[in-house]
Amino acid sequence: MRAPRLRWFILLSSLLLSSLLVSSLSAFAQQDQPPAASSGRSSDRLHPEQADSDALVAKPAPPDLTPDANGNLSQDQMRKLLRVVADKDIENDKRQRDYTYIDREVQKKLDGSGQVKSTEVKTYEILEIYGEPVQRLIEKDDKPLDTKDAAKEDEKIQKIIDKRKNESDEDRKKREEKELREREDNRKFVREVADAFDFKLVGTEAVGGREAWVIDGEPRAGFEPHMKESKFLSKFHGRVWIDKADLQLAKMDIEAIETVSVGWVLARVHKGTRIMLEQTRVNDEVWLPRHVTFKIDARVALFKGLNIDGEQEYRDYKKFRTSSKIVGMGEVKP
Repeated sequence: MRAPRLRWFILLSSLLLSSLLVSSLSAFAQQDQPPAASSGRSSDRLHPEQADSDALVAKPAPPDLTPDANGNLSQDQMRKLLRVVADKDIENDKRQRDYTYIDREVQKKLDGSGQVKSTEVKTYEILEIYGEPVQRLIEKDDKPLDTKDAAKEDEKIQKIIDKRKNESDEDRKKREEKELREREDNRKFVREVADAFDFKLVGTEAVGGREAWVIDGEPRAGFEPHMKESKFLSKFHGRVWIDKADLQLAKMDIEAIETVSVGWVLARVHKGTRIMLEQTRVNDEVWLPRHVTFKIDARVALFKGLNIDGEQEYRDYKKFRTSSKIVGMGEVKP
């Protein structure tokens, strides 16, 4: 599973839950299917009109966050704040592609009484290949892969490289146009989130040694979604910690308060399913995931119920030079 991007509020929950459910209950895991990867050639990253579209997206002005006489923020202030934070999070998603990092994933399958039946630990190196993040499995149960499995991973990476090296201009244009549409949809969605909840400023707390606002969100009565994805919003509530200096999402805790049907596989996510995210400031330029924990109680289509506790740890963020050349596995010399 990729790093949990497009994380903002419930979008994270619905997408992450869908991804986890499919990868856990399907006969094939996502990491066994090479993800799409875009061309890394500087002329291929974006068409000029696509870059201009991103540049022309209106960025909201910094909100007036002056508290009232009682130290509170109004609903309007908090909604404006959350829109700014959401836009910054979309920018974080773009900047994360400039980094390689390690993703360690732990999944504990539970029985009906909540006891652990089995534990699976996988560690991935997240590489940037032609502009897209790609997983390379490097450890199972905290032990390096054997020679056979390591060779399979190398073969998978080589296939991705070969596919993008030989991509036609027409295919590349279609893929980039699709990515642009998805980004625009994401921007529309995060604005729906701000309208879907009643917010309450709980106070301030230190997160990672930095002061953060603590804000609770409960579904707002009478909210009418304008996007099909927004129908999930009334099924969740949560708490967010927003860094006061950077206006960035520092921490998030989301819980399903009703059963939710999500995804094309007809998954049903049960009440009590919960996801918690912590982020960290990297290189004084971007906020990226540090730790995710999740508790999933769900059923997918005709499969048996799924009851999983898990976590993901992200570490060793390293920014690479965008001018670096991606070569085939056989081209690497000692």
